[in-house]
Amino acid sequence: MIMKNIAVFASGTGSNFVAIAKACQSGVIPARLAVMVCDKPGAAVIERAKELGIDTFVFSPKDYASKAAYEQEIVKLLEAKKIDLVCLAGYMRIVGETLLQAYEGRIINIHPSLLPSFKGAHAVEDALAYGVKVYGITIHWVNADLDGGRIIAQRAFPYEGSDAGEVHRIGQKIEHELYVETIKKLLCEL
Repeated sequence: MIMKNIAVFASGTGSNFVAIAKACQSGVIPARLAVMVCDKPGAAVIERAKELGIDTFVFSPKDYASKAAYEQEIVKLLEAKKIDLVCLAGYMRIVGETLLQAYEGRIINIHPSLLPSFKGAHAVEDALAYGVKVYGITIHWVNADLDGGRIIAQRAFPYEGSDAGEVHRIGQKIEHELYVETIKKLLCEL
């Protein structure tokens, strides 16, 4: 079996990135995490990638003339690294047409709600405001619609409090497990 290559895109602390990287390094995910792409030069995920020996590509969108310009550079990098699957893990940028066309059907995202409910960056807070009693995590294919791609996997959990931080903490544990399981399954299907 030929070893697959994955890329993880992140913008923040990188807890999902670390879970994926460790699963790759231990053989739980049968792939090489070839590169971590980050759009925030000061993000904590960059240091975490260095500690794990993972190559990084860090960029600042404002240094480019357009989204297409920085995505063209990312596509060249992904092609050079022979990336089979792109995993968005807290990447707080909407993927544009350039990247979508180049990697159509090979980009996945993890989202902290049971899609199609509560799309966007404030899903947990929106769900709390609505008064839901069951929260969840969704992994979906990325398309041109915000959090609108076909659902791959979901996992629900009950919570009846009002603390968004607690919902995020509970959800994050589930995210790490579900993302690793899903990536492993998808790589076997590629």
